[in-house]
Amino acid sequence: MQELRSFIRSRQVVNLTIVAANIIMFIALSLIGDTEDPVFMIRHGANYTTAVLEGGHYYRLVTCMFLHFGAEHLVYNMLVLIFMGDVLEKEAGKMKYLLIYFIGGIAGNVLSIWSDWRVGKATVSAGASGAIFAIVGALLWIVLRNHGRLEDYSGKRLFLMAGLSVAEGLTIRGVDNWAHIGGMATGFLLAMILYRKKRVSYK
Repeated sequence: MQELRSFIRSRQVVNLTIVAANIIMFIALSLIGDTEDPVFMIRHGANYTTAVLEGGHYYRLVTCMFLHFGAEHLVYNMLVLIFMGDVLEKEAGKMKYLLIYFIGGIAGNVLSIWSDWRVGKATVSAGASGAIFAIVGALLWIVLRNHGRLEDYSGKRLFLMAGLSVAEGLTIRGVDNWAHIGGMATGFLLAMILYRKKRVSYK
């Protein structure tokens, strides 16, 4: 228990709050229904192309970022977020982290809807992975800006993680790859605009 308290205290505040919000939302929905049921998830804010384009439910672009299809989906995303999100918040600051997380996540969801509209289908999607990929994209730029390293992350390691994540999405059914690609590209671009390399002062 003491180790858990120490771990929580060592986390960045904004990122930890987002992780906690995702977990609380999952528990709340699990108590009243089946989080793996698409109809139930649509009723509670999942991204659904028809509802957004025809019903004007634009709030779904945000609410779906706090919903997950089952415990495995939640655990995987939160494990990635709690570590990589911390690195970005610590390096970029709270406000820039929030901008990258939410704008990147929304952009990924918009691209997902566009891909559905283009082929004439309507998909139910949810999860924080679009925003998480925005974090990955931002970290890729920051690593490049810092000549290949950032704390324990090297450029090669981040590119490998990003490549494996994209490859996993392409080989597993049901993964919203457009949200991932949109999130990563947006995070990268936002980091180019928002990030300023920290100056090192010598005494």
